[in-house]
Amino acid sequence: MQFTQGLHRSSKLYRSRTATVFGDRSRSWGTIQERVARLAGGLASYGVERGDRVAIFDLNSDLYFEAYFAIAWAGCVAVPFNTRWAEAEVTHALTDCMPRIVFLGSAFKSYSEQFARAGVTVIGIDEPIGGSSIEAVIWANDAIEDRCGCGDDVAVIFYTGGTTGKSKGVMLSHNNLILNFFMMQAMHPHATDAVYLHAAPMFHLADAAKIIGITMLGGTHVVLPGFAPAAVIEAIVQHQVSDMMLVPTMIDMLCQALAADPQNMSSIRSLTYGGSPIAEPVLKAALLAFPNARFCQAYGQTELSPCATILEHRDHLGGRLRSAGRMVPGVDLRIVDSKMRTLAIGEIGEVAVRGANVMQGYWGQPELTAQTIVGGWLRTGDAGYLDEDGFLYLVDRVKDMIVSGGENVYSCEVEQALLSHGDVLQCAVFGIPSEQWGEAVHAVVMVRPDATVTPDDLLAHCGPLIANYKRPKSFELRHEPLPLSAVGKILKTELRKPFWQGAERRIG
Repeated sequence: MQFTQGLHRSSKLYRSRTATVFGDRSRSWGTIQERVARLAGGLASYGVERGDRVAIFDLNSDLYFEAYFAIAWAGCVAVPFNTRWAEAEVTHALTDCMPRIVFLGSAFKSYSEQFARAGVTVIGIDEPIGGSSIEAVIWANDAIEDRCGCGDDVAVIFYTGGTTGKSKGVMLSHNNLILNFFMMQAMHPHATDAVYLHAAPMFHLADAAKIIGITMLGGTHVVLPGFAPAAVIEAIVQHQVSDMMLVPTMIDMLCQALAADPQNMSSIRSLTYGGSPIAEPVLKAALLAFPNARFCQAYGQTELSPCATILEHRDHLGGRLRSAGRMVPGVDLRIVDSKMRTLAIGEIGEVAVRGANVMQGYWGQPELTAQTIVGGWLRTGDAGYLDEDGFLYLVDRVKDMIVSGGENVYSCEVEQALLSHGDVLQCAVFGIPSEQWGEAVHAVVMVRPDATVTPDDLLAHCGPLIANYKRPKSFELRHEPLPLSAVGKILKTELRKPFWQGAERRIG
């Protein structure tokens, strides 16, 4: 299996079908294949060799899509850069993976001199940078034969968020990426005529996986530069979008926008979400806003290419809303203790996963790879438990668990209790320093603009739902959204930081 396999298939079977739509520009599968082969020829003219890294640093576009495939076609390894990185983080990725070439968007051309000083060739994406651009390279070079790697060759390096230190480069192979798409496809299939909306960032695997997968099927990719509720709604209506992937915070924003200005969302047939469980009020609003959508929660991480479990549509309605679902075909999953011993049903431990979706390792970090993949099992760092029917329930990141007065408190459980209150839109729960308890449970909560709810009201609401020691000892109520990562996850690290500056972490 290889990254470019779907492009070959779609250009043969659906040559005239629309492949990509970006703004007023659309291109067929036949055109896309020709452009990709010529762009790969351009990369070859710069002297790249098999396995060389080529970075992409830009907002979403159809040209970003073409760059992904051209890099693979030339036999190189794609390295998408996070558009929200600070300068130090860009420098870290640059020195870590040492790309030969970078495709650079105009929004980030201030980095062009830094890349040039590092000896990296710069090719502008949407305009000429450093004297070159994608369009110029395409029309200055002939198409070359596909030189794409295959099987267990590394296809892409995705950098993780770096919540435990500097970002790590996750090496994913061609088999990792394609097999994981088919694992998901077996349980939550996309149709061959899918019109998929890319609103999540293309540098993140959650969206990049669909670049590969929808191309395998010959569907149509509708691309937005990023997520904005009004633009997403407009794109759905204009292009009759059928499939999309969002995080719960994005779904909530869409539902609020549609409540204020109703639009026909009946074209949406598949709505996948991930990053966190969805709050029941948000799901109910989404079921009304997207009446024909089949909802699916996907759980995984970059190291798993990215999916390990799926919560199917019928299980949303079967009392399992808090679950992350059951393992997809081809994946083994178990709950283990610190010595990798399997725990009993209902016991909380670390989620371990084995299968063809497990990464090849961390770029340049063999020791960390050996610590993370033990006997073929990937230690996810997520804490959870399995029920008697094989449904996975996540309770926290192992390293984020709050230890208060000697008791383990899992933030996810507290957050779910708070999110079940009708006035709560977002929340983040974490531990803060406490002389008495070592750590105290603290909640930052975004409430509805017209809400009059108080901390005492929220505590009373949690009373019948979670034990006393799990309930927040302090609250911060906000009316503005909590800080989000590029893929819409709440940035607990930013919220937690002011409380722990200059403090030692005391776990009783």
